[in-house]
Amino acid sequence: MNRMLIHLAYDGSGFQGYQKQPNARSVQGEVERALAKMHKAASWPSVSSGRTDAGVHGLCQPVHFDTPLSIPEERWPRALNSLLPDDIHVQSAEPFDGRHARYDAEAKEYVYRMLIAEERDIFRRHYVHQLRQKPDITAMRRAAAHWLGTHDFSALSSPRTDVVDKVRTMYAIDLEENGPEWTIRFIGSGFLYQMVRVMTGTLLEVGYGSRRADSMPALLEGRDRRTAGKTAPAEGLYLSRVFYSPEALERHMRGLSPEA
Repeated sequence: MNRMLIHLAYDGSGFQGYQKQPNARSVQGEVERALAKMHKAASWPSVSSGRTDAGVHGLCQPVHFDTPLSIPEERWPRALNSLLPDDIHVQSAEPFDGRHARYDAEAKEYVYRMLIAEERDIFRRHYVHQLRQKPDITAMRRAAAHWLGTHDFSALSSPRTDVVDKVRTMYAIDLEENGPEWTIRFIGSGFLYQMVRVMTGTLLEVGYGSRRADSMPALLEGRDRRTAGKTAPAEGLYLSRVFYSPEALERHMRGLSPEA
């Protein structure tokens, strides 16, 4: 058996999340249905780098699966795309023998997209978080700086999880403003359940003046979810990248640096 890694893009607005679940449409369910057809089997398992919630999108979700088929790597995307629905697309495929899509991930990048406009854009309602007033981006950047490094992020994630170890390392949090289009880019060793959305909601409260930027150290120390901001909506969130080597992460970080 050979292990292959594919990279998926998907529009999360039509799914109840990435993970397969009974009586609900999921990205994993569609991918494994396509794999089963290719292998002429009743089912075919796959493993992703992680799960995304209902409404969350994927720009580059890695998924591995084992296969006895001798198909050149460049042919896997076309073969699978012919069997997948229009809201999932295989971008690339590569051999992945001896590695694991979830456990061998060095780091992940999420982006959260916002649109600042007085009038709602109904055609983008599933793809950005729409805000009527512009928050203070300088205050948000000051707040985010307190989260860089290694911390217990219990206060900034949902308590509805079985994960015991809440310590993660944040490598970068970049707020980018391009006219009415805003993006927050989070790069970390890993992310807890709803962590990016809670962080975003908390930053927005800082940006609108209902929370102080210098309150972030105490918030982290308290480890109480009730002291953080509201959970931002799912539609603005995208899993952007997953890194499988320190070198790949370092190259990406250099590309984000203003000095690079």
